[in-house]
Amino acid sequence: MFSSFAKALQFPSYFGRNWDAMVDCLDDLCGAITGGVGIAVVVHDADQLLETEHFPLFVSVLCQGADRANSAVDLDGFPLDRPALSEHFVFELREFDPEQIAARVRQPDLIVKVEDRFVGASLDPEEWH
Repeated sequence: MFSSFAKALQFPSYFGRNWDAMVDCLDDLCGAITGGVGIAVVVHDADQLLETEHFPLFVSVLCQGADRANSAVDLDGFPLDRPALSEHFVFELREFDPEQIAARVRQPDLIVKVEDRFVGASLDPEEWH
């Protein structure tokens, strides 16, 4: 999974292939990769990924990277010398049961929204800001 993201999103060669490094690289996506306008990443056939033990952590990591990119501030709250970039991650599933997916994603640091045709997750500002 780390290698797939690194290749598709052209992470730098020093990418550490761990969760913290993934958050950092998602936060740093800009320039040639995004054209300065942000990205939407679609993970096709994500059903197997949904069943992995690390899926909830993976969703949290994606939310952390997107939140940092979307805010254009560093971890201490100081402005970065780049504009905010919109990042969205979409999991395409063959089998879609919104309540089952929400149950897999739910964790203390995320807000999970369940609708008829999608499940959304974002960082809980009470936990992260």
